[in-house]
Amino acid sequence: VGIGSGVIVTPEGHTITNAHVITDPRTGSLVEEVLVQLADKIEYKARIVGVDRSTDVAVLKIDHGEPLPFVTLGNSDFLKVGDIVFATGNPLGIGKTVTMGIVSATGRSELKVLDEKGSYENFIQTDAAANPGSSGGALVDDNGKLIGMMSGIFTKNTDTNSGVNFAVSSELILETIPFKIN
Repeated sequence: VGIGSGVIVTPEGHTITNAHVITDPRTGSLVEEVLVQLADKIEYKARIVGVDRSTDVAVLKIDHGEPLPFVTLGNSDFLKVGDIVFATGNPLGIGKTVTMGIVSATGRSELKVLDEKGSYENFIQTDAAANPGSSGGALVDDNGKLIGMMSGIFTKNTDTNSGVNFAVSSELILETIPFKIN
């Protein structure tokens, strides 16, 4: 139905993405099949392990059979406005990209980025370029540690990026996922 991004967070294939990435926008239900394409362009079926729509976090599991490369979590609580960050994703379905920006703000809430009733917003705001398809992609610090997951863009025109992008913090992800990582 759609295209999004994700981040492998364990060598066993646990992958985080946004709940809205694996939700059919036509029905509001979770998709029946999730295909994950790794950097080598090989696709794997993934199963949905857990979904928390209130934080827009979902966990998938890729059954690969061998250890997978994964990103190490950093602590988003130490972020400061002006810190350099890198956003990865699959914007507009064109393939893997990396963009650079800064942390513009932390603790952004009540923006109504999440449509879900009872949602909890506590976003990292960044100007690292993101577009539709970037959702679920990694937001990493200058040490390569995952400090957030791209979740939404704020724009008046749905065809352009205005440089106001939001990521779920790594600390909120850790509170949400059903297993221990790192």
